Amino acid sequence: MNNKNLPSLDTLESALSKLPGVGTKSAERFAYAILNLKEEDALAIAESILEARKKIHFCPNCGLLTESETECSLCQDDERDHSLLCVISSPKDFYPIEKSGSYHGLYHVLKGSIAISKGVDANDIGIEKLIHRIENGNFKEIILATEPTLDGETTAMYIANLLKNGPYQITRLGYGLSLGSSLEYVDGLTMERAFEGRRKI
Repeated sequence: MNNKNLPSLDTLESALSKLPGVGTKSAERFAYAILNLKEEDALAIAESILEARKKIHFCPNCGLLTESETECSLCQDDERDHSLLCVISSPKDFYPIEKSGSYHGLYHVLKGSIAISKGVDANDIGIEKLIHRIENGNFKEIILATEPTLDGETTAMYIANLLKNGPYQITRLGYGLSLGSSLEYVDGLTMERAFEGRRKI
């Protein structure tokens, strides 16, 4: 970076480096690749980013990504099991679960996990909204599918403690996953076994 004669290139590289997992070298490589694209292709990328930012937002009920002006299509789907609620840490965790075909209930997305070392507590990740939804719903089982990390386990145990006196079963995925892994990269078979082996908390 720091191209004195090409400040716009510096700006592009700096913007790209804000993406997760993109360091200085990767940002530089991506920037040059964009410059080598046909103008219409580069404009298509820019327009698609703006369109996605404009149209996609969080479902006000569950927190999944949607383009619907009201609740997402999944929340409105009568064929889903509305007695099951799967709690996940991020919208991206929804996709590997759905791909596995092992779950057909509803979801609730938190804004991450409790991370005391980083100054992130329960109020920062929307647990109050989750509790309100559960207390005003008619759920038979709450499945805590937060990440299999120390922060994810802390979050799951915190929620389980808050809900322990409720008229529903609280379960945690029976991970065939290694501690510290990410749901984003879990294959379908492992995810299916995780749901089949979920345990009471």
